[in-house]
Amino acid sequence: MKNYYRLMLGRKSSYSSECFTGGFIGTDFAINEDLSKKLPEEWRTFNKQFIPFILANEPGKTKIGAGLACGALWTVSKGIKKGDIIFSPDGTGSYRIGEVLGDYYYASGQILPHRRKVRWLNTTIDRGVMSEALQNSTGSIGTVSNISVYRDEIERLIGTLSIPTALLSADPTIKDPIAFAMEKHLEAFLVANWNQTELSRNFTIYEEDGEPVGQQYATDAGPIDILAISKDRKKLLVVELKRGRVSDVVVGQVLRYMGFIKEQVAELDQVVEGAIIALEDDKKMRWALMSVPSISFYRYQINFKLIKV
Repeated sequence: MKNYYRLMLGRKSSYSSECFTGGFIGTDFAINEDLSKKLPEEWRTFNKQFIPFILANEPGKTKIGAGLACGALWTVSKGIKKGDIIFSPDGTGSYRIGEVLGDYYYASGQILPHRRKVRWLNTTIDRGVMSEALQNSTGSIGTVSNISVYRDEIERLIGTLSIPTALLSADPTIKDPIAFAMEKHLEAFLVANWNQTELSRNFTIYEEDGEPVGQQYATDAGPIDILAISKDRKKLLVVELKRGRVSDVVVGQVLRYMGFIKEQVAELDQVVEGAIIALEDDKKMRWALMSVPSISFYRYQINFKLIKV
């Protein structure tokens, strides 16, 4: 099954026109060598080899920043498969759609030298016709993100979907469809209003080069809803929304994310903590977390009122 990715073509889409004209996608990250024989099947192996390289060449870059760079480079060069679909912003509020045709190749001395051949479709999708959830995902900071969770909507927009599908999948872990639907939008609200939350007293959403990269932070265990860092830089916080799912599933997922961050991202002097946010109180959740003091549990409230104009 093909996957769908949002890909930035240079900072602020600065190389989009060259890519559209030349029929390719690519990345850079100042690694000036052919990686044809250095792209393992598992991205973690690639990161272990090249994170030290990036840190050595860019002393001001953090370990998290180097990890993001390596992850994006591997994903574009190896993780994306032939036949996968690319969404790339054109800098005008619309997205061009492309189908990946070939494997990795190196274009020495050229822009975005770590490349893949792409057939760009004559299809442009305006951001305004996307659902709010898809807008949030395609507008997230970072070089590349997997947006395959919105497969049905994307295929409808492209015009290739022939069989209508349900709004919600038959996911057995989702026990509260209402909370699931609400919390699809809560993540974007939290990011936009972070400074109004209790978490902002001690934590900020992780930034790299002045840009927030902590939303939908990619890991081997899946994307973390929000990755934050304490203001004294001594703690990393994994924030996950319950999304109406079974308590045990959410706790296990947060623990996996925390384990990944501790092993792959955190510096030796940094502590990793977790936070779960849900609509309703959950006795089973509180029981599970009694033995895991490093994970906090928060409820959110929604205030609604009408204002006469």
